[in-house]
Amino acid sequence: MALVRIVSLTRRCGVRYHDHRRGLLLLTDLLTPDRIKIPLEARTKEDLLRELVEVISSTDQVEDADDVLRAVREREAVLSTGIGNGVAIPHGKSSAVPELLMAAGRTAEPVDFDALDGQPVRLFFLLVGPETAAGPHIKALSRISRLVRKDSVREQLIAAKSPEEFYELLREAEGA
Repeated sequence: MALVRIVSLTRRCGVRYHDHRRGLLLLTDLLTPDRIKIPLEARTKEDLLRELVEVISSTDQVEDADDVLRAVREREAVLSTGIGNGVAIPHGKSSAVPELLMAAGRTAEPVDFDALDGQPVRLFFLLVGPETAAGPHIKALSRISRLVRKDSVREQLIAAKSPEEFYELLREAEGA
């Protein structure tokens, strides 16, 4: 019970919380409703990357949005981050961010994103962090991948009507 109070208090005060008991990096610690956009309006891969970087840059934690976009484009050029099942996790490393940051959203209609399974994408998670956050970066990628592997989680996130609903659904999925 005390742990629940501490978590609640630290979140209300804006302190990031890492669940050391379970060794988990919680996506809901990296994401806030103001960094979720529903619907994403872009209809092309390039425009989606730009729109997601704009979302993550809107919180004043990004020093140089162009550098973040460059980093995400460079990573995307290596291999598509469309992981399949309608999900993409574009990501990159940039000195323009002080810590690991995340943005998310879904499109109204599926968009061609050169996904590994050849299917269009509707659900997007953008991760950007400094070079020094390589460990948390990998953990967050893994966590997203594990959560969206579940059909029910993907379907609920795609059906979310607002950033707040998306965030709550993600929080519930992490608690399951």
